[in-house]
Amino acid sequence: MLITIQRAARLALIAGVTLSIAACASHPKPTPAPAPQPEPPAAQPYTPPPAPQPTGPVPGSVQDFVVSAGDRVFFDFDAYGIRPDAAQSLAQQAEWLKRYPGVRVRVEGNCDERGTVEYNFALGARRANSVKEFLVAHGVSAARIETVSYGKARPIDGGEGEDAWAHNRNGHTTLTDGAK
Repeated sequence: MLITIQRAARLALIAGVTLSIAACASHPKPTPAPAPQPEPPAAQPYTPPPAPQPTGPVPGSVQDFVVSAGDRVFFDFDAYGIRPDAAQSLAQQAEWLKRYPGVRVRVEGNCDERGTVEYNFALGARRANSVKEFLVAHGVSAARIETVSYGKARPIDGGEGEDAWAHNRNGHTTLTDGAK
């Protein structure tokens, strides 16, 4: 009987091991699912980077005129002749205006506060006409230029004394049509 119990225990042990192996074989350990792979991005057509934006004023604009050529020339006391420094600025204005033939201008003649209203209006007109004649002589059509005198009515420097008066004795070229 002892042998039979031992034999029965061995058989039970063998049966338990066999069942354990069979249980493992019939129920494999679950393997984790692979991590989802991101979808590759859709193919985009090539677009070149944007062209660099120019800095500075737009060509043909009022700002371009002021920066490239200057818009004001100055006169000596009680005079309307074009000074050498003014001639250089006016030559640049003429070149700019020839480059942009659709632009029209108004030349404004201005004076300092000394003198009568009537005298300064006449002097302002002579200054504006001097500027116009210079531009026409340098290839700008006279039909594109109008003139006006403001005399001493529109000072750009409200101070007193020679420095303020020198600023106020000027011819101002204003773009009136055709600028960008």
